[in-house]
Amino acid sequence: MLRHPEFDPVAISLGPFKVHWYGLTYLVGFLVGWWLGKLRARKPWSPVKEEQLGDLLFYIAIGVILGGRFGYVVFYNFSQFMGDPLWLLRIWEGGMSFHGGLLGVLIALWWFGRKVGRTFFEIGDFVAPLVPVGLGAGRIGNFINGELWGKPTDVSWGMVFPNAPDAMARHPSQLYQFALEGVVLFVVLWWFSAKPRPRMAVSGLFLVLYGAFRFLVEFFRQPDAQLGYLAFDWLTMGQVLSLPMILAGAGLMVFAYRRAAV
Repeated sequence: MLRHPEFDPVAISLGPFKVHWYGLTYLVGFLVGWWLGKLRARKPWSPVKEEQLGDLLFYIAIGVILGGRFGYVVFYNFSQFMGDPLWLLRIWEGGMSFHGGLLGVLIALWWFGRKVGRTFFEIGDFVAPLVPVGLGAGRIGNFINGELWGKPTDVSWGMVFPNAPDAMARHPSQLYQFALEGVVLFVVLWWFSAKPRPRMAVSGLFLVLYGAFRFLVEFFRQPDAQLGYLAFDWLTMGQVLSLPMILAGAGLMVFAYRRAAV
């Protein structure tokens, strides 16, 4: 049985000014994404020019922050927001929804595409391989904060989390998500997108893989206390929100390759 290191959530403290690890992980994700985006922008078939990359990442950052926070409020904890509306603004306390962030990013990509004269899926296919870096960084932030722990387990790598309601060893599900949504998803998408693919195929593959990985990890992750299981004593909100992603992604890939074959 392992014990969580109980990191101080504050990385830097200068008087009243505090920088939280959670925020730094997001910053790292955007910086690495910017660097990788520059590599992709240099490809001759890239729909995004290198000098446009800064604007694109700004749009994405706004979409992630606004969409992620609003998604968490709507999907997972609307009652807390009603009781404490200012909680919406305290992002450093945790509480970001990937599915809400995804919706925010989709709006941002559409907006940016209109600005530069590119289609939604041209921009989506360009951005999709960069997203796992931010996802992986965010999961490390969850682990540092000791939040979103997994279910009780007797596996040798089970970990006791200080903020959990008991002293039982639990799955470090944040690290499972880091490995799948961060590392594996990045490697597969980066390889798949290394050469031109039919439009929508890269976006479709992202949706399929992320949805499948998230659906799988939810079996090991403790559901949010305020929601619990939605049905069958195992179905979670994360799984419900991931199923449409899998179906939509599969549909996009089928359509992309059928259109390319015509």
